[in-house]
Amino acid sequence: MDAEITIIGAGVVGLAIAEKLSARYSSVFVLEKHDTFGQETSSRNSEVIHAGIYYPENSLKARLCLKGKKMLYEYCRKYSVPHKNCGKLIVATSEEELPQLEGIQKTALINGVDDLIMMNSREISELEPNIFALKALFSPSTGIIDTHSLMKQYETNSINNGVQIAYLSEVISVKQINGGYEVTIMDAEKNTYCFTTRIIVNSAGLASDTIAEMVGIKDESLKIHFCKGEYFRINPPKNHLINRLIYPVPHPNMEGIGIHVTVDMGGGVKLGPDVKYLDSNIYDYKLTVSRQGDFYRSAKKFLPFLEYDDIAPEMAGIRPKIQKPGDPQMDFYIMEESNRGFPGFINLIGMESPALTASLSIADYVNSLIDNTN
Repeated sequence: MDAEITIIGAGVVGLAIAEKLSARYSSVFVLEKHDTFGQETSSRNSEVIHAGIYYPENSLKARLCLKGKKMLYEYCRKYSVPHKNCGKLIVATSEEELPQLEGIQKTALINGVDDLIMMNSREISELEPNIFALKALFSPSTGIIDTHSLMKQYETNSINNGVQIAYLSEVISVKQINGGYEVTIMDAEKNTYCFTTRIIVNSAGLASDTIAEMVGIKDESLKIHFCKGEYFRINPPKNHLINRLIYPVPHPNMEGIGIHVTVDMGGGVKLGPDVKYLDSNIYDYKLTVSRQGDFYRSAKKFLPFLEYDDIAPEMAGIRPKIQKPGDPQMDFYIMEESNRGFPGFINLIGMESPALTASLSIADYVNSLIDNTN
């Protein structure tokens, strides 16, 4: 075999896996179709370190987020990755939302998140005097991170461990062979190359279902549905009126967690993302300026200082969901596919939030799957 392990996709999860595995294996390749890392979902998100509050009991999302959060804070301190443990308020702005707030607290406790504090309006105003809420859950362990710096550190450590990263290398074919897989890639000049590998880690994000289908895994439940989310920014000087993340009570099935307020490491403040399933899997990052009114009205419920002209379009991202519109919340799909007849092929599909927070614990999980195949 030309390689021991090949990771497809250099997003935040793929790079975390590369760093982890390259500490143990001497021949690790990373293939990425773009010219650098993290060009899709990993660079178009809220950059939040999540606490693990919302996810179904004993799900991979719940377990890996809780473990990954602690690992990520430690990693950031060790390597001086810019981050801030700013905390988050989940706010109820009507009497109808109060029972949901209590339900969130119970779910979080089941998941092992035991640091949430229920606050009344006076306590809320001491933390964030410029917002409106009847009650709120305060999550002290939620934070923000510079995702680009994190990915750069993962990449640097991986390369120092001997990983070979091939950018502008799009996978166009994966074929099972005796003892492993034959991978065909196409470079920027449309030249094609083949090589063999014992193990494949499919961390291709928005294209992960396509990669799985290449090898022969065709499963409708693993189909990626492109779910677009747009962001608007709060213009200066009003961006300085918020210091923490402010979230509304989320949608019941967690298609999204509502248009929320996120601060970033540069002092900027974003509203979003919203939730819009795309009709086809096209990379549509166009901003819908006409959505400004919807964003304004949604945020105005808990940001009373906001005026219509205080916000402007910022960016858009796409979530790689395996959850269809209206379906119950779906878990990460992380599986070594021996049971389907593809030993050494590891699928990571539906790696939406909290995959950034859980990136290091996901890497540990993948490492354990490989141990079980050896």
